[in-house]
Amino acid sequence: MSRHYLSEADLSANEFRRLLVRAEEMKAAHKSGEIYTPFANKTLAMIFEKSSTRTRVSFETGMTQLGGHAIYLSPKDSQLGRGEPLEDTAKVLSQMVDMVMLRTNVHQSVVNFAANSQVPVINGLTDLLHPCQLLADMQTFFAHRGDISGAIVAWVGDGNNVCNSYINTANLLGFTLRIACPTAYHPDETLLAAAGDAVEFVETPMDACRDAALVVTDVWSSMGQEAEQAGRAAAFADYQIDSKLMSVADKDALFMHCLPAHRGEEVTAEVIDGKQSVVWEEAGNRLHAQKALMEFLLA
Repeated sequence: MSRHYLSEADLSANEFRRLLVRAEEMKAAHKSGEIYTPFANKTLAMIFEKSSTRTRVSFETGMTQLGGHAIYLSPKDSQLGRGEPLEDTAKVLSQMVDMVMLRTNVHQSVVNFAANSQVPVINGLTDLLHPCQLLADMQTFFAHRGDISGAIVAWVGDGNNVCNSYINTANLLGFTLRIACPTAYHPDETLLAAAGDAVEFVETPMDACRDAALVVTDVWSSMGQEAEQAGRAAAFADYQIDSKLMSVADKDALFMHCLPAHRGEEVTAEVIDGKQSVVWEEAGNRLHAQKALMEFLLA
């Protein structure tokens, strides 16, 4: 039976850490010019119901570097756009390709797809989780600061899919996640319950950031929430990451953001373009973390 990566919980803590080590190895090998093509004659189908820059480019480039091929599919240029059930698409595609990456609106869609697939399925983002982002984020942190176990991570802003993935990862890797967000925008309650003591809610962003080894945020309005922009801007007005917040974090604290970012909203230009920011390396590590993941799933 195929392994899937729909959630951080699909990996053990040991497997997750091994992937981070492997991602760094693959990054170093690529930088040195080493050619490694274990995916010759392998094909990844990439299904996008949402627009993408980093996810599409990193998966497509990753397959190319590993000697394989990636096919881009969107509803407008496939039968999905004409009403073919996702489950039927899964049954067909998994007889033709070696792996599928799905970036979709509803998390249950990727769950249903995987249940009907004969090949590994990767969650490229859903409304609930963004597990590939956490592989890249943790690869970046481990490379700079070592293992994150026992550290404090601050999440400031919307309790969205990336926040939910941080909740899962805190539970998996043993760090404390402090969340500061308006009550109306809390993350998923089921995931919170499962994480137990790994997650703490605090009153203010300052409380979240104090002594944190890592400070993370995301946009106030994600894709599909554009109509809520005005209301969200008012609700999150006091949840901007600025130099004052970073000053109460650990002196060696890192700043991360999954991008794209809105300078002047969730983060100031001074922080995201400053010395503690590792957002560009974080984005680039999507490529290598996902190569390690695909190698693991097809091994």
